[in-house]
Amino acid sequence: MHSPQFTAESSSNGMVERDFTVGEVPGVLWSPASGADGAPLVLLGHGGGNHKRHPAMAGRARLLVTGCGFHAAVIDAPGHGDRPRTAHDEQEIAELRRAQAAGEPEGPVVVRYNARLAELAVPEWQATLDALQQRPEIGADGPVGYFGIGLGTAIGVPLVAVEPRITAAVFGLMWPDALVETARRITVPIEFGLQWDDERIPREAGLALFDAFASKEKTLHANAGKHVDFPRFEADSAVRFFARHLGRVVTSPA
Repeated sequence: MHSPQFTAESSSNGMVERDFTVGEVPGVLWSPASGADGAPLVLLGHGGGNHKRHPAMAGRARLLVTGCGFHAAVIDAPGHGDRPRTAHDEQEIAELRRAQAAGEPEGPVVVRYNARLAELAVPEWQATLDALQQRPEIGADGPVGYFGIGLGTAIGVPLVAVEPRITAAVFGLMWPDALVETARRITVPIEFGLQWDDERIPREAGLALFDAFASKEKTLHANAGKHVDFPRFEADSAVRFFARHLGRVVTSPA
């Protein structure tokens, strides 16, 4: 079992940020500057074409750390961020760009490519969780959540389905094609985001994925707007969701 190897550290506004690697997988861990021992951990999955230091990741981490006293961690997905692209990555990205330029549906390409990324990323996430839980401020018994939209959902659904340590999850903005059967095995509380006017993922497709989760508690957040209009305030809702299910009180971020 790998231990996390920390390579850089900084702190500001009550939050400590540490770069780490687990094996060859790079990530970032954000923690409260004080009172972090035993705090819940939320795993953050970044979107397609993005990376661990995308502003959305840092922003969500700040809300979780300063608003709830949580830890938050993200790793680069295969072929993203600081990880090299393979010939397969380049081929799939080129096919996606060709479909977009031709005005063709991009779903078939994204679904296929994301399914392959998930096969690779799920064991990486499990190894990362193993490693982070060795840290005394996190520990093996603390609550764990998962928050991922887009590619973060494509990877997160199969992760949550096989990882019993994750007890609450936020998903959204993904086609159901490769995920429906897996979603039917998920019973933890779910919050799910959907854009009502999404020009990429048909409304019926998003609803089908939401419907597939076997969770007794699942909440649909449908907002007007296109795919890229996913509201920032949904991150605030996600923080309240995790506070409710992982056991912390939300305070106003510093």
